[in-house]
Amino acid sequence: MTARPRRLLALGLAGAAALAALTATAPATAATPAKVPARADCPQLSKKLPWYGDNRAKLQKMIDERGTCSGRHGGPRPVAAFDWDNTVVKNDITDATLAWMLRHDKVLRPKSWRDTSPWLTAAADRALTRACGTGPAGRPLPTSTRAACADEIMEIRGEGKTMSGAAAFAGTWNHRRTVPQYAWVPQLFAGLKPATLTRYAQRARAENLAAPIGAQQTVGTHKMAGYIRYYPQQKDLIRTLKAAGFDVYIVSASSETLAEAWSGGVGLDAAHTIGIRSRLHHGRFTTRLAGCGDVKDGPGEAIPYIDGKRCFINQEIYGIKGAEAWRKQDPAHRIALGGGDATTDVTFVGDATGAHLAINRNKDELMCRGYDDADGRWVVNPMFIDPLPGKSGAYPCATRGYTNTDGSLGPVRRPDGTVVADQRDRIHG
Repeated sequence: MTARPRRLLALGLAGAAALAALTATAPATAATPAKVPARADCPQLSKKLPWYGDNRAKLQKMIDERGTCSGRHGGPRPVAAFDWDNTVVKNDITDATLAWMLRHDKVLRPKSWRDTSPWLTAAADRALTRACGTGPAGRPLPTSTRAACADEIMEIRGEGKTMSGAAAFAGTWNHRRTVPQYAWVPQLFAGLKPATLTRYAQRARAENLAAPIGAQQTVGTHKMAGYIRYYPQQKDLIRTLKAAGFDVYIVSASSETLAEAWSGGVGLDAAHTIGIRSRLHHGRFTTRLAGCGDVKDGPGEAIPYIDGKRCFINQEIYGIKGAEAWRKQDPAHRIALGGGDATTDVTFVGDATGAHLAINRNKDELMCRGYDDADGRWVVNPMFIDPLPGKSGAYPCATRGYTNTDGSLGPVRRPDGTVVADQRDRIHG
């Protein structure tokens, strides 16, 4: 896949202009107050879908202030951006698709496991070779019948370790721009055609949507979630944002092809879906991944992950190139609404100028910033399906809530440099 810049489109607001002209002819007086658009005439979030506390009202206020009912005329559309897994849907589409592929022998054998990632350790190479055996490159791995092979792949994907507990990845990388085990899954898709991977993702999607809530599946000996659901509240929020003139995007650390197979379910097309983008050779995926900003295409040194999500938003939505794409932009070139559920999302969610929607999955940096609410625009909500209970103890914001570029942990700081105090979990299931 090649990079495809997504430029903001001008929004025609003829209806809003006409309404503004109408109200302008009736000046406000004590006896005859000025007519303003009735809230019922503006795109509204459904009152039938429960949100925590006054979160619906906070989001509605932002939509009214930034969308078509704001009275603005022309100009670029306001932008909303959402993470995908556990933000728009319950559970993880990468795990679901990889599980389906492993149960159906759809992952192709690489020439060498070390070729899949430059960070893969010798221990992981040995474990995968021992568990999966040897054979011609490009042939399907026997993961439906060799539980050990499926187990090693799932353990490396999920924990970054082999089944024996050895580190699966080592070396140097920027821990706010990538994580090798996230990049590794799209690299396992090398050799497949995009249409083939789309078909696999669609089959996994159908299977997981049909399974009852709470269902589990077994891959190798790994037990994991066996269902996915679109969150009705998020579908409604995206619908309302679009009706109010927002340009809405998905920005995911899943393979872009997988995310595209799902994003249509909330009314978004491929042009509004950003994920880890694999490069093609002769029409088939390779292990090379698209870079961002001044980071070139390569083994995955820059993916939509923590600061990488900011970079891809700046580059793909606002057309900002080079090293500048990594920097926080002026308000006119930042999203109005950002939604996420984990530290992987914290940078772009924090960049939003109108509302920061944080789905509580007990992730340190995101929840530290959400509860600190430095600008008064954070909207913290429990997961809409099977929410987590409150975290015991406090989030370690003041000491180790922030992930540094070298992977070490430190204090979470506000833009002015002050340290965020430890926070108690107050909004949960």
